Amino acid sequence: MSLIHAFLLGIIEGITEFLPVSSTGHLTIFEKLFGYTVDAPSITAFTAIVQTGATIATIVYFWHDIVRIVRAWFRGLVRPEARQDTDYRFGWGIIIGTIPIAIVGLVFKDQIETTFRSLWFVAAALLIWTGVMWLADRYARTASKRHQEEKATIKDVLLVGLAQCLALIPGVSRSGATMSVGLLRGFDRLAVTRLSFFLGIPALLAASGLETVTKASDISGGVGWTATIVGTVASFAVAYVVIGWLLRFIAKHSYQLFIVYRLILGVVLIVLLATHAIAAV
Repeated sequence: MSLIHAFLLGIIEGITEFLPVSSTGHLTIFEKLFGYTVDAPSITAFTAIVQTGATIATIVYFWHDIVRIVRAWFRGLVRPEARQDTDYRFGWGIIIGTIPIAIVGLVFKDQIETTFRSLWFVAAALLIWTGVMWLADRYARTASKRHQEEKATIKDVLLVGLAQCLALIPGVSRSGATMSVGLLRGFDRLAVTRLSFFLGIPALLAASGLETVTKASDISGGVGWTATIVGTVASFAVAYVVIGWLLRFIAKHSYQLFIVYRLILGVVLIVLLATHAIAAV
């Protein structure tokens, strides 16, 4: 992979990882437009590993919150009275909420890296989940009372964690899935966006770590580690800026902008595929 392509793909990853528009779907589309075989082992590995940069950006941005939650969780393990702390319960929620995607990701790993990489799947997922996001956003606007992050129960976080599994299909969007379910569970947009960030950290780190270990030879013989590192660094820098922007945007706006964008992208992609302007894989 050329360094220019790696840099551009890293920027795309950084922009789209936390927006509810599907980063994997965007990477798959642009990898195809750049002339790569999207289901090639080195390309699927690059797509997973480059997410590390965006994940590290999340850790840096929310460092103080993460430290507070981790400390509360450890205190709760040894001191029963500390288990009433909302951060202790939230820590358990993140752990439990991460389990579903870990299981599903391992069971369906082959399909995720081959069949689901077809741009037909990306287009269908973009359009279908856009409908779900629209319903969730509409529900959020009409509901009279919304919950804050500290009100999240284990059940809430587990359901949001289960929604992450749908994001294994490129085009659904991990943040789009988790945010939609969070809204339907009664949380406000800012709270569910922050929850999506926290749940994404272990899931994305585990996925990129697994690909780094198991696909190291594919990267070396295909995309190349220099290009992979360039893409990862670019995704970190851009994602850090996008996180701050998204939190400010969601505090005052609905998801309407992203819903319209997903709808347009899905329709355009179907037209390109149907007219054979672009191949599915």
